[in-house]
Amino acid sequence: MLSMLLGGAVEVLDIAPHLRDTAIQRYEEVGNWLAENGSPGWQIHSQGSFLLGTVVRPNTETGEYDIDLVCRLPVHRDSTTKEELKQRVGNQLATYRRWKQRQGHTDGPESLQARRRCWTLGYPDFHLDVLPAIPDEEHPPTGILLTDKKLRAWQHSNPLGYADWFRTRSELSRALLEKRYANVAKVPDHHIRSTLQRLVQIIKWHCMLFFAEDMDNRPPSILLTTLASRAYRGEDDLFTAVRNVLAAMSHFIEKRDGQWWVPNPAHEEENFTDKWNEYPERRRAFLSWFNEINTIMDNLALSESKGLDVVYSQLVKSFAEGPVTRSFASYGARVKAPVGQRMGATGLLSATAVGPRRKSNTFYGQHPNARG
Repeated sequence: MLSMLLGGAVEVLDIAPHLRDTAIQRYEEVGNWLAENGSPGWQIHSQGSFLLGTVVRPNTETGEYDIDLVCRLPVHRDSTTKEELKQRVGNQLATYRRWKQRQGHTDGPESLQARRRCWTLGYPDFHLDVLPAIPDEEHPPTGILLTDKKLRAWQHSNPLGYADWFRTRSELSRALLEKRYANVAKVPDHHIRSTLQRLVQIIKWHCMLFFAEDMDNRPPSILLTTLASRAYRGEDDLFTAVRNVLAAMSHFIEKRDGQWWVPNPAHEEENFTDKWNEYPERRRAFLSWFNEINTIMDNLALSESKGLDVVYSQLVKSFAEGPVTRSFASYGARVKAPVGQRMGATGLLSATAVGPRRKSNTFYGQHPNARG
């Protein structure tokens, strides 16, 4: 039951199909422009949550989705500088934007801004981050070097290698998922989330809400995704998976030569906790959030036998009310009210609705031991 309610709530947070399609169309158009108008050999690929299938809807009406585009130039690191590389890509994006305006196209980017590592093209409801990169010849074939205007050294990364690693971790539950959907009409792959993708969305969602007023200390999603994926052991039940992952993920935080370290599984030289060493308050903030979400999941496990109303109250206190209420309404409609119970306004099988109070823990079953 908890898995269905949590899964239903986070499902509401998936990007709307029409917006996803629009974002991908803009991504493809910009990518094609760079590939066709840049020098021969420019390669384009995506990275981040869109590539991993772990996008979570922003928690404010003004919040935006972001989609990342990597623009890799076939240039040796000794034949350019970070500033030159970034400017070459920026020039092409500026030319693209002017071309859209001259053509009278209304779907072009509204803005173009230089960021710390990337260029950002602004669109209604989302923005496209374009990251200039060159090959990391010490980590072929997919390793890249990135610019960062606040750091002198090139920054290592490997988004394609990371995506392959994440996909492998997701495959732990993919076979069960495909079996579940075997009798359903074929659905595009991105419409079916694996258990790992869903639990990552839940963790990112709570983290986003927890740090809504403290964005500087919010842990990066790549850190949460990496720790969760390393801790995941292929559980099919979502709530069990979340609890087990939370119980284990801190074991993958290392200390190397006195430095906090969570390596990129696809590139050992990239440390996802490098900022903890520079800003210790960010690690303390992470631990504060981590303790909070563990407490929430423990309380949810304890409250399950106390009835849907109690579970609903627990979830609403910890997550956004809208997605939780919609999930409960969907769940209530799915299981339907048993004899003697009525639906409340939110779809809850509620003791506040007309009808006798139901016995606790007789209709929804006992959840398996999450940490057993």
